[in-house]
Amino acid sequence: MSKKVTIRMLRHCFATHLLDNGTNIRKIQILLGHQRLETTAIYTHVSNQSLAEVTSPLDLLPDGSGPAQK
Repeated sequence: MSKKVTIRMLRHCFATHLLDNGTNIRKIQILLGHQRLETTAIYTHVSNQSLAEVTSPLDLLPDGSGPAQK
């Protein structure tokens, strides 16, 4: 079964890969030529990899309860 590849699909993949590789969403917005950040957010759906890399601010507290305290 083959799937039709569109320009929109390529833009979406491009933006998602940039986000997964740590590119700031504001830079992606400029590259894609979007005026609104909300439009860019559609192209750069939040991937599982991006979610796994998020550090909770609570983990950074120096009270001994987070991984930052050793």
